[in-house]
Amino acid sequence: MRKNFGAKSLLYPQAVFIIASYDENGKADAMNAAWGGIAGANKIFLCIGSHQSTENILARKAFTVSMGTEAQMTACDYVGIVSAKTEPDKMKKAGFRTVKSEFVDAPVIEELPLTLECRLNSYDPETHYMFGEVVNVSADESVLNDSGMIDPVKLRPIIYDGVHKTYHVLGEKVGDAFSVGGRLK
Repeated sequence: MRKNFGAKSLLYPQAVFIIASYDENGKADAMNAAWGGIAGANKIFLCIGSHQSTENILARKAFTVSMGTEAQMTACDYVGIVSAKTEPDKMKKAGFRTVKSEFVDAPVIEELPLTLECRLNSYDPETHYMFGEVVNVSADESVLNDSGMIDPVKLRPIIYDGVHKTYHVLGEKVGDAFSVGGRLK
């Protein structure tokens, strides 16, 4: 038997995206968002409302998106519950240090080892839908495997459970994509 929950945005996993941008004075800011994902080979989709980050992105036409990690869970949650509009030292209190992206006019948070560097494509103020073009992905060597590729076990990305308002670490490998299904051929 199945239980019906009605029309809700219950989908697992929901990534913990830390969206970073510069304000009009070049000061770095970040926010936490769970509604988004890949929208094509080099496109990203986010749904973000009226935030300081939204204003920054619209002005600068650029942003970065990093995966929240277990090691930085407290800081990631903090930038989601505190606004730069009311806390000017938000990034410092979070313990986040930034460097300017080589590819877009936005900051890269050094403590978050995986970052998508994006150029703004469009934003709809009615729906809050934002689309960006991913122009570069950078990853700290600490999260790479022996082949030089990103290792999710080393990255330890966190996911958001909106039902229980909790974070979880992305789990263990259970199979090989484009392979295990071959057993049914």
